[in-house]
Amino acid sequence: MSTAWLSLGSNQEAEANLRAAADALRERFGAVVFSPVYRTPAVGFEGPDFLNAAAAIETTLDPFELNDWLHALEDRMGRDRSGPRFSSRPIDVDIVFYDQRVLKGPGNLELPRPELRHAFVLKPLADIAPEYRVPGDGRTLAELWASHPEAASPPATDPLRLA
Repeated sequence: MSTAWLSLGSNQEAEANLRAAADALRERFGAVVFSPVYRTPAVGFEGPDFLNAAAAIETTLDPFELNDWLHALEDRMGRDRSGPRFSSRPIDVDIVFYDQRVLKGPGNLELPRPELRHAFVLKPLADIAPEYRVPGDGRTLAELWASHPEAASPPATDPLRLA
């Protein structure tokens, strides 16, 4: 078994879509640890706020199989990949970490995920795995969050609960 840490986000029917994604993760992987949900502005484009969270799962799928499964989930939930990469979406689920693996490609699969630099990815992950050491960096998620420019004014939590 391997552990994967995921980033989830939605800004289209966000509450319903995050709940549906959480249910799908539980159905496929069993027990899932979820962070609090945060409300954050869109990054890289003008659009509605996102609801973001992190999840930790145990899986027998390798990173490539897991990435394919997550893309299929996004597709089932109405994700349209024909437009700009940074745009509104019903759901986005990315692998941020997979055990201590470091890899790049195929496609957009990169571990650790470069979006870790954004508060909307880092803060929820630091909530559920503060002592996790980032491969290639060596610092814990708690240390990374403490040194993040937004740590003094973290994103607002949303009342939605996925756990």
